[in-house]
Amino acid sequence: MKFEKDLSVKNLKRKPARTAALVILSAFLSFSIFGGSLVVMSLQNGLKSYEARLGADIIVVPNQARSHGTVDSILLQGIPGYFYMDESYFEKISVREGVEIASPQFFLASASAGCCSVAVQIIGFDPETDFSIQPWIRESYGGAVGDGDLIVGSSIEIPANRKLVFYNNSYNVVAQLDETGTGLDTAVYANMSTIREMLESSTKQGFRYYDGDPARAISSVMIKVGDGYGIEDVANDINVHVRKVEATQAKSMISSIAGGLTNVSRVIGVLVVVIWILALAILMVAFVMISNERTKEFAVLRVVGASEKMLKRLLRTESIIISGVGALCGAAAAALVVFPFGGLVKRSLDLPYLLPDAGVTAALLFGSVALSVLAGSLTSAASARRLVKNDTGLILREDA
Repeated sequence: MKFEKDLSVKNLKRKPARTAALVILSAFLSFSIFGGSLVVMSLQNGLKSYEARLGADIIVVPNQARSHGTVDSILLQGIPGYFYMDESYFEKISVREGVEIASPQFFLASASAGCCSVAVQIIGFDPETDFSIQPWIRESYGGAVGDGDLIVGSSIEIPANRKLVFYNNSYNVVAQLDETGTGLDTAVYANMSTIREMLESSTKQGFRYYDGDPARAISSVMIKVGDGYGIEDVANDINVHVRKVEATQAKSMISSIAGGLTNVSRVIGVLVVVIWILALAILMVAFVMISNERTKEFAVLRVVGASEKMLKRLLRTESIIISGVGALCGAAAAALVVFPFGGLVKRSLDLPYLLPDAGVTAALLFGSVALSVLAGSLTSAASARRLVKNDTGLILREDA
């Protein structure tokens, strides 16, 4: 075995250009499988995370939300936006039949001027009624979110003093949330009292977000539908009986995202298959052409006593070395593209994007490399059978 390995390495070094071309083809196989699978899996993880964090069955917003930025653009894309309605709408909505739990939320877009540490989306919630944000917060923070406290998303940089300034007021950062792969990662969370204080301070500084009473302003109402009631029926009832608001089923927001994810995944899948087939076909052609060049070499080896099994092992060893090196290079190249530019991929696709954990990534890497090595071994096997079956005497007489 050592002799075959040494001979294989020498053969590969003797033809560096040919070896490099085969390594590149093998790298394409691994790159397409590992990179494509990582992107698709990250999109699927992002959708699951978004669905889990949304929490509500129905989201109610004022009609003007369409012109000021929608809930999905705020929560999914992290685009700062705001829209308000009077708290009386919450009172009307919460008493509608089928509404088990209703909780208000408040959206405030921090300015990029000197008044604020960072320009982000600030989301306020009512700790007494909230059922969508606090379960997520409890995964990272066990305390209560008091007045003046902030919870920040995973993408927010926390200063050393753990304080952020919004509209010239300083607030304490008490916790940072786990990554979700959505716009929630770039948001800041506070209770209603804190965020209304921000709104009042912003008004004093000339930022006119809301003309009404800040103490009664809300942006949306998150609803959990009671057992025995249809989500669509409750949403339609609110739209009919509560004027100037729009009730949207949360699953319709998720389904539109899922549709986009399906389309992107399908395109990526087709590209992976096309690249795989092309690279595999070129590898097969390359090995056939190489076998034609090596007929005399193998004939000489047969004359000096090499068996058919030995020659097959020799070719298989060469193939494994080429495929293994190429697969590792391709996987490394995919990692260098996907991991550092994950944020760019997320913004380009405009979809939730959350990379899998280390264990899943390692398993995916191993599978991609193993599949690429297997493909290289199979393509070389056909060439090996053809080479060892050639008439050794005839080949040597032709070259005499």
